[in-house]
Amino acid sequence: MTLPGFPGAAPVEGLVGGLLIGLAAAIMLLGAGRIAGVSGMAARAVGLSKGGAPWPMAALFVGGLALGAAVYTTFVGPVEAAFPPTAGWLIAGGLVVGFGTRMGSGCTSGHGVCGMSRLSPRSMLATATFIVSGMVTVAIINALGWGWS
Repeated sequence: MTLPGFPGAAPVEGLVGGLLIGLAAAIMLLGAGRIAGVSGMAARAVGLSKGGAPWPMAALFVGGLALGAAVYTTFVGPVEAAFPPTAGWLIAGGLVVGFGTRMGSGCTSGHGVCGMSRLSPRSMLATATFIVSGMVTVAIINALGWGWS
């Protein structure tokens, strides 16, 4: 199924993925009493954070992300992705995102999925900031001719 004007869109796959993310977040919150924020779990798993989920839970959570990608690739096939034309952009983007998640006390999964579903005012503001910042960044990069397709 494709959407007019968006030939690469996959609405059914997006719906299924969104439902699975929501289900995982609900299980984590209701079953373990923890927010399923990827940046917090990753920081805990690699030892950058002492607080949050217990280390084994964080390590299993992060390992599950890689395992889920491997299972998907095995049964469905590889995911096509477009990356920046140079590794420098990819590294710089990762560092900026990492800094932002530490500064904002969470990432898009923690604030956007878990915080928004709990109607957290802090998460609503953070999510709006993520969206606006992303839109402004894309507009600037494209205006400078630095975008890629």
